[in-house]
Amino acid sequence: MSVMNFLEKLLDGAEVEWKALGTVAEYSQTRIDANELDVTSFIGVDNLIANKGGRVDAKYLPSTVRLTAYEQGDILLGNIRPYLKKVWMATNSGGCSGDVLAIRIIDTFKPVIKQKFLYYLLSSDNFFSYNMQYAKGAKMPRGSKSAILSYPIPIPCPNNPKKSLAIQAEIVRILDLFSELTAELTAELTAELNKRKQQYQYYRDKLLNFEDGEVEWKALGEMAENYDSVRRPITSGLREVGNIPYYGASGIVDYVKDYIFDGDFLLVSEDGANLVARNTPIAFSVSGKIWVNNHAHVLKFLTYVDRKYIEYYLNYIDLNQYIGCCTA
Repeated sequence: MSVMNFLEKLLDGAEVEWKALGTVAEYSQTRIDANELDVTSFIGVDNLIANKGGRVDAKYLPSTVRLTAYEQGDILLGNIRPYLKKVWMATNSGGCSGDVLAIRIIDTFKPVIKQKFLYYLLSSDNFFSYNMQYAKGAKMPRGSKSAILSYPIPIPCPNNPKKSLAIQAEIVRILDLFSELTAELTAELTAELNKRKQQYQYYRDKLLNFEDGEVEWKALGEMAENYDSVRRPITSGLREVGNIPYYGASGIVDYVKDYIFDGDFLLVSEDGANLVARNTPIAFSVSGKIWVNNHAHVLKFLTYVDRKYIEYYLNYIDLNQYIGCCTA
């Protein structure tokens, strides 16, 4: 019997009762001293990973003397910017900051609701959409604690605890299986991507290293026409919203109503931390109608090959000597 057929058979004729979360669970009422915590047992909103990614060890310890305690099996929610979907089912006990909600099943419902079942309900996109509907604050929205406790959750077969737990267990088993398969696929894709990046860097370095070859060196200005004088920055408050890309040092930073360039160009970071960090390419080709602020050089080439060749080369070489020259 397939997984879905078994679940359908299990659910056949099953009654479902919807209850507000607050009738079956509550926020932790227990407290813990901060001096009892370490980086593995303190949970701040910063060490909960977005998109249901769990947690990492804290980078700092709390300054507050007493904190909310959490227990193994509690569900911890990041309550700032709910759209980040920060949630973790605790695998240990510890303490959490005020920006993290520790949700615990009420004792009387522990025999009839599985912790992992409740975790999957509170890590669903439906829950986070609901949470955002009641969040308050524009720049840093915060979930409503009262609205969260009003979130409706389904209890299968409420009058038959044994069957209810069996259904919950099967749902959890299926979702766990999909989570494991997703994690395996993600790991495989990441490994393959890293392999391809290494291959690309190896062949790029071989192709663009001319130390032992006989080549003619030219100044960049001999190959490209500089359009920096045409650039115009616009402060965010004065930009008219549109569909024209507005470029800065590291790529698109906004979309505006008008344009100042139309064609094929190479944009090169003029300043900013990315010139040193190189987290994103410092040279990137753009085409069509665009607006560029004064943080990216605008270069025009005669041919596509020239433009792409220089793009690859600028992203390959070490620019530190030029950065030092310009900022000294």
